[in-house]
This record gives sequence, C-alpha cells and structure tokens, in this order.
Amino acid sequence: MPGAAPGLYVRLQEEASVADPRSGVLDTARARVHRKVVSELGPVLYANRADPRELRARVEKVVETALRLETAPLSAGEMARLAESIADDVLGFGPLERLVHDPTVSEIMVNGPGHVYVERNGRIVPTSTSFLDEAHLRHIVARIVAEVGRHIDEASPMVDARLPDGSRVNAVFPPLAVGGPFLTIRKFAADPFTLEDLIGCGTLTAQVAELLQACVEGKANILVAGGTSTGKTTLLSVLSSFVPPDERIVTIEDAKELQLRQEHVVALEARPPNTEGKGEVTIRDLLRNALRMRPDRIVIGECRAGEALDMLQAMNTGHEGSLTTVHANSPRDALSRVETMTLMAGFDLPVRAVREQMSSALDLIVHLARTRDGARRVTQVTEVGRMEGDVILLQDVFVTDYRAATGTDGHLPSSLRATGLRPQLADRLADRGVAVDPAVFDVDRSRWSSGHAWSSAGRS
Repeated sequence: MPGAAPGLYVRLQEEASVADPRSGVLDTARARVHRKVVSELGPVLYANRADPRELRARVEKVVETALRLETAPLSAGEMARLAESIADDVLGFGPLERLVHDPTVSEIMVNGPGHVYVERNGRIVPTSTSFLDEAHLRHIVARIVAEVGRHIDEASPMVDARLPDGSRVNAVFPPLAVGGPFLTIRKFAADPFTLEDLIGCGTLTAQVAELLQACVEGKANILVAGGTSTGKTTLLSVLSSFVPPDERIVTIEDAKELQLRQEHVVALEARPPNTEGKGEVTIRDLLRNALRMRPDRIVIGECRAGEALDMLQAMNTGHEGSLTTVHANSPRDALSRVETMTLMAGFDLPVRAVREQMSSALDLIVHLARTRDGARRVTQVTEVGRMEGDVILLQDVFVTDYRAATGTDGHLPSSLRATGLRPQLADRLADRGVAVDPAVFDVDRSRWSSGHAWSSAGRS
C-alpha cells in the first residue's frame, strides 16, 4: 500500500461544517471520476499484480482524461488536488488514509459506508469520514486483503489479514454483515513498545517488570490473559524480547502481529481454506510442525481451540519458556478456558489428567484489563501451583487495588501492589542461574517509587 498523504476527499468532509459552496461540486465531480477509474481499471486493480509505480501512472492517466471531460467548472488547482486525491483513494486506503497514518489513532472501526469510528487514548469516538457507497468500501477492503494473498466475497464473507506495517485487519461482508460491509483495523506502533514504555504509561510497575524479565530468561512458561483489546499481543511481544539472542524462536499466529527484535525468529502464519474449502492450515497444524523445527522457544499468538493441548504437551516435553495468550476475565477463568480448549482437541481425556497437565506446564499467568479510564493495565500476576484434590492452586504475586482514586487528569494512578508472597517459581529460576531480588516481592512500594529505577540492561 502506498503511504500517500491524505486525499482531498477527507479534507472536504472536515471542511463541510463551514458550508463551503464548492464542496458539493467537488464531491460530485470526484464521485463521477472515481467510478470511471474503477470501471476502466477494475480488473487490474483487483488482480494486484501490476508494478505499483506503473499502476499509479495508469490511474493518474485515466483520472487526467476523465477530469478533462468533466462538465463541472473546476480550476487548475482543484483538478490537480482531485487527481491526487482520487489516485490515493484508488490505490491506497481512500477515506481512511488520514486515519491509518494518524499516530493518535489505535483502532479504526467502519460500520458500513457512512459510519467510521476510531479509538483514541482508549476511547471510541465517531469521525466525519465516510465512503461514497457500499461498492467504494468493498473496493478498499478488497485491496487491503489482496496485499497478503487473501480474498473476501459473498462465498467467503469473513477475512483476517494484516497491513504492511503489521496492523491487523478484520472484514465481514454481507450477507453476514447486515448494513455492512464492516471493517476493523487494529494498528500497531511502527516502533515496537519496550518494557520501559509499558512502565512509563502505567501498564505495569518496575517490580512486575523485574519479575517478568527473570521469568522469561529463566524459561518459565507464561500465559498472558485478558479481554479483547487489553494489550495481550503487545505484552507478549515485549516479553519475547527478553529471550536470549542465541535461542531459536518459532512464532505461530493466525495473522502475523508479534513484533520481535531478535534475528533468529521463524514466523509461521495460519492459512484459511480456499474458495473450494480446501488447503486450510490451522494453528494446531503449525504447532505440530514447529516441534520438528528445533525450537528453543515456542510463542503462540493466541490459543483458541484444540491447539491448547499441543501447547501443554510441548511445555511438558522440553520446550520450556514458551509463551501464549488466551481470552479470559481472570487468572482462574484463564485456566478454565485452557481446560475447555484442551477438551476441544477431540480426545476423551479425564478432566483431572488435563488439570495435572496444566499444573505441570504453566508457571505464571499475567492478566490484563481495560480500567475505567480506558487504559490497558496488568491487573494480576499469578503463580500456577500444584494440584490439591481436583483444584489447581493459584497464588497471587501482584494484584490491583481497585479502590484507587482517579487522578486530577482523569486517569487512574498505578495501583498494582505486591502481595508479599514469594512464589515458589523464584527457587526454580535461581536453580537456572536467574536470581530475583527479594525486594521485588516487598509490599512496601515507597522505596521502589522513590529509589528503584528499572534498567533493561540488568536487574538491580
């Protein structure tokens, strides 16, 4: 996708409120020229095989010809701006161009041609952006998914894809999308987050950062849990950055989102079935294959079904230090979800056997949530203990104090507190040569906030 500047179409929409008498004329002319370009170059645009520079030249030529035949009175400047805008629209993100390149926007939600919402600072707000019609929106979606070899139509009305910068895209077409098509773009930072960034924005504390780095370096198996859009993938990417550079990492995802900085990374991506319903490659298929690729670490973007059983088996058979995420409302719910997904693998396993596998495989659960001020934060860090009867024991190492008052700027202060309990995991980490400062588990946070500074180069 070209990273062109925002087109005139978006600017005209923003200026509509000042009642520009020329805006209606320009919108009408733009719509006519846009439809002419799509009608003449439609097959070439959708095939997505032409060289980008050659394709842009062809589009600009058709636009120039169409504008010369336009009956609306247009000045030379207006024609030039319209030509640039339509070219950006046909070849890029169209009306979404400005939003895609806006660093303050973290998510874009299109609820049909006339309703576009964005998320800024954890809050969803409407925008004045809109598409010409349903066909216009379909064209933009088709171009986005074609970039990664995916397709969407009435026969396959749902698709997951990604933008060249790694941002995740989900689209749903009618008849599934009533009033659609619907498009959701979750953007990712061009510069991946570091642990210092997460501490700075209040996602976690220096104490938690100290413990999590030690756990990754000491090959603890970590499960990151939380609801939708709570920052699970971002935290997983940050945790993965602590894997030593001499270890081989295999990542497995539905659509590639993880942003790892190591060089020795093998990224695998699932594949949906083709139009004939064949050729599907699932997360579970990739996980089984990954075990033959000599991985030191296996990182699964998200466990959703039977692959949970294979992940537990891998953790219990020498692939320590593996990481994954799961949707859940609490650490205890996360275990229940993993148990349910394991039973979805198609084997008639006793529940106790599944729980023993989880108790043996998982070491730590890090739970994230969206707080009432819209921020994404770690709310619990919980150690997974042994079985007692038919119940897996859980021990909270850090918990959130939900009684914290809202600050003067409307945001909640950091309220993640140590419980004072030292996890048994610390002894295993020490045996592996990774020592954890006992002060990490100190209930008294005052000396941490005043005297302890986090350093990614080493823990002090």
